Amino acid sequence: MADWMGWLVTAGVLVILELFTGTFYLLMIAIGLAVGGLVALTGAGLPLQAIVAGAVGVIATGVLHRSRFDRGRADGQATRDRNINLDIGEHVTVPAWDNGRARVMYRGALWDVELGHGATPHAGEFRIVEVLGSRLVVADA
Repeated sequence: MADWMGWLVTAGVLVILELFTGTFYLLMIAIGLAVGGLVALTGAGLPLQAIVAGAVGVIATGVLHRSRFDRGRADGQATRDRNINLDIGEHVTVPAWDNGRARVMYRGALWDVELGHGATPHAGEFRIVEVLGSRLVVADA
């Protein structure tokens, strides 16, 4: 099999894997491999093909990482986003507060609860506004 065919077949396999996983990073690497196949079509040697394919793959991955399509950003909003954390917006009942903190049973486990901005410490029902590890930040329901 010619070099360019190998590059394009490998790129095609990565595109198929990307369809199963839903990550665009595999697609960016596949673009790099396809460019490596195009370089192979020009008659360049295998080391140059690999260097160009790797460089294009890394650059494409970097561009994707900095774009708005990268959902893996660590900007702190995942702790408050209902689309990522389905606990946001759910209700918990707090029987008593101790200096702005409490322990409640939620989803079959004990959770630490703290008051969110503007919430008042009273016994009763609260709405979850943020999840920080094993801590629930709540607001008045």
